[in-house]
Amino acid sequence: MPKWWSSGPKQETDSIFRSEVMSLVQMFLQPEAAYDTIAELGEVGCAQFRDMNTGVNAQQRKFIGEVRRCDELERKIRYVTHELEKDGHKVLDLMDDFPPAPKPRDIIELETHLEKTETEIMELAANNINLQTSYLELTEMIQVLERTDQFFSDQESHNFDLNKRGTHQDPEKSNGTLGFVAGVINREREYAFERMLWRISRGNVFVRRAEVDVPLTDPRTGSVLHKSVFVVFFQGDQLQARIRKVCTGFHAHMYPCPSSHAERMEMVKSVRTRLDDLKAIISQTEDHRNCVLNAVGKQLPKWTAMVKKMKAIYHTLNLFNVDLGNKCLIGEAWVPKRELEQVEAALAAGSATVGSTIPAFLNVLDTKKDPPTYYRLNKFTRGFQNLIDAYGISSYREVNPGLYTCITFPFLFAVMFGDMGHGTILFLLGLWMVLDEKRLLKKRGGEIWNIFFAGRYIILLMGLFAMYTGFHYNDIFSKSLNVFGSHWVNVYNRTTVLTNPTLQLNPSLATRGVYPMGIDPVWQSASNKIIFLNTYKMKLSIIFGVLHMTFGVCMSVENFVFFKKYAYIILQFVPQVLFLLLMFGYMCFMMFYKWVKYSPTTDILADSPSCAPSVLIMFIDMVLFKTETAVPGCEVNMFSFQKELEMIFLFLAIICIPWILVGKPLWIKYQRRNRPAELVIQVDEIVEKIEVTGKEVIITEVAEAHESGGHNEDDEPMSEIWIHQAIHTIEYILSTISHTASYLRLWALSLAHAQLSEVLWTMVLAMGLQMQGYTGAIGLFIIFAVWEFFTIAIMVMMEGLSAFLHTLRLHWVEFMSKFYTGAGHAFTPFCFKDLLTVVDDD
Repeated sequence: MPKWWSSGPKQETDSIFRSEVMSLVQMFLQPEAAYDTIAELGEVGCAQFRDMNTGVNAQQRKFIGEVRRCDELERKIRYVTHELEKDGHKVLDLMDDFPPAPKPRDIIELETHLEKTETEIMELAANNINLQTSYLELTEMIQVLERTDQFFSDQESHNFDLNKRGTHQDPEKSNGTLGFVAGVINREREYAFERMLWRISRGNVFVRRAEVDVPLTDPRTGSVLHKSVFVVFFQGDQLQARIRKVCTGFHAHMYPCPSSHAERMEMVKSVRTRLDDLKAIISQTEDHRNCVLNAVGKQLPKWTAMVKKMKAIYHTLNLFNVDLGNKCLIGEAWVPKRELEQVEAALAAGSATVGSTIPAFLNVLDTKKDPPTYYRLNKFTRGFQNLIDAYGISSYREVNPGLYTCITFPFLFAVMFGDMGHGTILFLLGLWMVLDEKRLLKKRGGEIWNIFFAGRYIILLMGLFAMYTGFHYNDIFSKSLNVFGSHWVNVYNRTTVLTNPTLQLNPSLATRGVYPMGIDPVWQSASNKIIFLNTYKMKLSIIFGVLHMTFGVCMSVENFVFFKKYAYIILQFVPQVLFLLLMFGYMCFMMFYKWVKYSPTTDILADSPSCAPSVLIMFIDMVLFKTETAVPGCEVNMFSFQKELEMIFLFLAIICIPWILVGKPLWIKYQRRNRPAELVIQVDEIVEKIEVTGKEVIITEVAEAHESGGHNEDDEPMSEIWIHQAIHTIEYILSTISHTASYLRLWALSLAHAQLSEVLWTMVLAMGLQMQGYTGAIGLFIIFAVWEFFTIAIMVMMEGLSAFLHTLRLHWVEFMSKFYTGAGHAFTPFCFKDLLTVVDDD
């Protein structure tokens, strides 16, 4: 169990609700203990170092020589790894048991091991290439000797025997009669080769070819070679010299080939004997190479981890500043406040390892720099936090929406993806990745697989919530479950059903009360099902949207209180939440009031469903100051003082607009006017002068500062503040309307998902269920496979991805824009575990 889980409920909640409190510390390390101290800090993994040498070239830093040595060691490790993979050896990865960082004195021994290993493998590789090249040449020679046998007749052999000195010996010894040249050429070059021979000889050559059917492999690249055997017949010494030059230019290998059949067979036997001996040598060489590679493969993961740690340590030391006397290394790092004791312990352990007379120590600095954002996450919360970080890293100590996203994200997804069947498939996929995560964590898949696996808990909850909303929708693969029994009374007789087969549900006819949970299953057969579900899901979307946005606006109070901007609660939060609730909160209230007021069983005409006004039309009339004409027997308003209440709400909502516009700028102007003039010293740079005398360290800080009176450095001109506030006001007022309408995507995607599922059932699986006999059983098996494929591919994957993206947009834009800045930068500590467990992208 992680250590931070046992640190108490307050710290546990605060670490995800608000980022960790960070401290900027200044470290003073002795040169002889610097390496071991940084190694200890790397094992702890809670310090993010700042670069103290921003103006220094990378090639001029103190430990650049050691970094280059590590680069050379990494090059050798990459070469050995390549040779292992080329021979099919699996390179293991260290997942948990990482070796400690090597000591500086161990670097020479590690270099010696790697140098010896690299040299031995290179020699074995060179010898193997030479042996394989010889084997390839002997194989080609056998092919030439065997394939050319069909090109010669007895008479031709007699003629060639008279002049065989000119066939493959010195061309000057030929007497000018008929000769030949035999060899092997790449198959893709043979046509160009023949054309060139035709041109240089003006047609006075005769070429014969035959393809090599034995598989040949290039010793250097390992690629398959496709070659052909050729014999060129010619006459004359000069033409023979030209032909040999053409063969050389086309990289054709020429081999000696006697014209006598007996001599060729004798040479074939001799070459085969050499091939057998060469095979035995190659086999022994490969066995020795495998033994060497197996021995190296066991040590390679350990060497890799050691070199990575060593390089990371020297790279971190290059971030430190070296004093003029080269007696101390000075560095700065961001450390979580609760981890300061661990850092001090690591500094003490590093100094004690080498027996340093002067221990390393640190100072906590007061700074106005923006600290990094750090949340203590576990396997469950990390996936949801990644969704927030994809939009922007939280500002320091800002309220983190990732805590609430763990619930709101799968819930809003499920509203669009509500289906018990499809949700079960999604839930089982997430459950499999969660239960088998230890094995799957070691599996290196592609980028898409890594994304899915990182969000396994998100998929698990999305499937679980989709099952929950699917139960409320009473929808499972477009069908319904009769859990509590239908609460509709059957008022249709047989004659009515035969004359009008469509079932039109009318709540005024007969019902036996309210269905306990979800939707009555009888709606599955009703012809007016879509009309009912449209109004039901559309109103739910608006209600969920207003609640979600109101919660986002309320979250801004947490930021105002924490950063002690109490005036902004009155100047920003109150008018914003009033505008939202007076307009769209009132509309949601009228939806609930309409459900309560109008009943199909009432005897009063004005309270019957036929007199129920449209909430949307009522809201538009409220904004436009209009009044609809009442239907005879009905009332225009739902209650007596509705118009007066709407006028009051609209008047207050209009007042909120200038309230948001001028409140904050006037408050800032008032603060600046009444702020006392004070002298602010802005420190640009601190130069430490360090003197080491015996066991005492004398530190003198010289601050280079300049004076500025009255205003802070980040103060903006009032003109820009007015402009920014005007933009913010317009954006909030317009976005309140557009964001509310944006939540209608919950209704639209839910309706589209249900209809597409119903179409898939009706047009695919229902066909198989209607088939009869043995052919029907076989057909149903095939049709079910097709239905299952389209269900997973379209309904689960495609529709699920669409609902996921829409849910992500609702959180990024509609929810987080109400309180979230996202202008921070992530805390990336120097940690060996994170360094060694990073999976490289292919």
